Amino acid sequence: MLARAEAQITRYAADEAAAAVANGALLIDVRQASSRERDGIVPGSLHIPLTVLEWRVAPDAPLRSPHVGGLDAQLILICDHGCSTILAAASLVELGFAGAGDVVGGFAAWRDRGLPTLPAPVRRLDSHEPDGMGGSDL
Repeated sequence: MLARAEAQITRYAADEAAAAVANGALLIDVRQASSRERDGIVPGSLHIPLTVLEWRVAPDAPLRSPHVGGLDAQLILICDHGCSTILAAASLVELGFAGAGDVVGGFAAWRDRGLPTLPAPVRRLDSHEPDGMGGSDL
C-alpha cells in the first residue's frame, strides 16, 4: 500500500519543498498541535490536522477550508518525520489534487536544513472555529 501511495505523489526534499512554496505551492502542516507547540512551525504553512485533512480539502466538503484553492493547487504536506504524509498525500490525489506531495523527512528535515521556522502561535482556547479552518501560520 505504501509503495502504491508513493508512486502517486511527488516526494520533495526539504529544499525542493521550500522552492515549490516560494513558487506558489501550499504547504499544509498536518501535525498535532502539541508537536507544533514543541517544535515550531513553517512560516506561511496552513495547519490542517491529519485527522480532518480530507474534510478540509475535498472540493464538495461542507466544512472545506477556504484557504486551499482548487484542484489545480499544488499541495505539499508536512508532518513530524515524513511518514504519515505519504498515505495522506495519496488520498489527496484520489480527491483530484494531481499535484499533491509531501516533504521527505518532514518538519525535522526542514528544520535540520536550516529552513525558516517560527514558534507556533498561541492557540485561542475560546475559538469556536473547527480545526483546520484558519489561515496560514505567519
